[in-house]
Amino acid sequence: MIRKPDLTFAQLFNLSFGFFGVQIAYALQSANISRIFRTLGADPHDLSYFWILPPLMGIIVQPIVGTLSDRTWTRFGRRIPYLFIGAAIAVAVMCLLPNAGSLGLAVSAVMVFGLIMLMLLDTSLNMAMQPFKMLVGDMVNEEQKAKGYSIQSFLCNAGSVMGFVFPFLFTWIGLQNVAPEGVVPDSVIWSFYVGAAILILCVIYTVSKVREWNPEEYAKYNGGAPLSSPEGDTDVKSSNSKTTEAPSGAVGGASESANWFILLKKAPSTFWKVGLVQFFCWAAFLYMWTYVVDAVSETVWDTTDPATEGYQTAANWTGILYAIQAVGSVCWALVLPKFKNTKVAYAVSLLLGGLGFALIPFCPGQYLQIVPFLLIGCGWAAMLAMPFTFVTNALQGYGHMGAYLGLFNCTICVPQIVAALCGGTILSLIGHHQSSMMIVSGVLLALGALCVTFINDQSK
Repeated sequence: MIRKPDLTFAQLFNLSFGFFGVQIAYALQSANISRIFRTLGADPHDLSYFWILPPLMGIIVQPIVGTLSDRTWTRFGRRIPYLFIGAAIAVAVMCLLPNAGSLGLAVSAVMVFGLIMLMLLDTSLNMAMQPFKMLVGDMVNEEQKAKGYSIQSFLCNAGSVMGFVFPFLFTWIGLQNVAPEGVVPDSVIWSFYVGAAILILCVIYTVSKVREWNPEEYAKYNGGAPLSSPEGDTDVKSSNSKTTEAPSGAVGGASESANWFILLKKAPSTFWKVGLVQFFCWAAFLYMWTYVVDAVSETVWDTTDPATEGYQTAANWTGILYAIQAVGSVCWALVLPKFKNTKVAYAVSLLLGGLGFALIPFCPGQYLQIVPFLLIGCGWAAMLAMPFTFVTNALQGYGHMGAYLGLFNCTICVPQIVAALCGGTILSLIGHHQSSMMIVSGVLLALGALCVTFINDQSK
């Protein structure tokens, strides 16, 4: 197997540039889905059920795209066909979803239409996202892989910030931020239109600039031809496929899938202990994404009525707060390596994030809300960095790293599904105030910090 060639910065950038557009779309979805469905008439007690779809689609689509693209070869490449098809579907759905309330349908029909669009959006964005991670794994050598994923991380954060601020920006330049009852405001509709345009332009740029290797080149640099390629034995699994599948959530090849239960049975205790921390953390953030617009609106603008200007202003400002959280997360990520003890860094970060959640209902000023979201960014930074550090250290010598990391991805999706199913019941138990759900999120992160103490740090 020949060492993969070094790539220039421009080549590394081109591999991932489309990721910028995908993350704009994801940010628009995460910051506005609750706002859209509340505006369309959803009851707050049913709101969390809509959030079952994103993690459910992720847990289904990511492994399928990873496996199918491993077994695909066309004249356009292995990954790029899935990337382009996913992006094209996402663009169409982004133009339809925010217009659900403008179609003259009954409320029940609007909800069904919105759910179908949300399911298609999640499916297509997952389909578009995974190939970018795999392209880096396929074509970047080990020495440059960290740089390649760093560029992808930068584009991810930049795209997220842009998507978060779009509704606020479009309101500032004069688009209407209120609309008749049951209709999504123009500021949100045009945010999705512009996000869709940027997404397809970014993907077209990547497709035009990147040429995937043909089967002979792939075999030369990866130690085996792609599955189902003309030149390769269909039973051969490339030595690099596990590497490319791990970040995307895929769980290994067909020969490994039959042994998932055995792998879980033999998994080190750290795998399960970190998974317990993950459960509390991702449940906490699911409740933030679901209820934070209403919480900020209730706390600062004293309304939870989607038809009011105050509610829609609060929704715009929440997008700005999400962007502030992202910036805080990037800054805190630079602080984390300075901790001498990784467990302490993890636990402290989660406690700071939990404090941020708990402070949201007690910050009645618009700009005071910045403080809680900066603290939440600390918890988010640790959630993205720490779990895989502990797990990969614990898995040294176990083998099946790709399969284990794919299975570990379930600790991100499953907690969100469970939390979404329980959200309405918890809201009823705590008095029907969405702002109180932020305290629930704070308690969950504190429990996650407590569970960090049970982790065995294998790096010591």
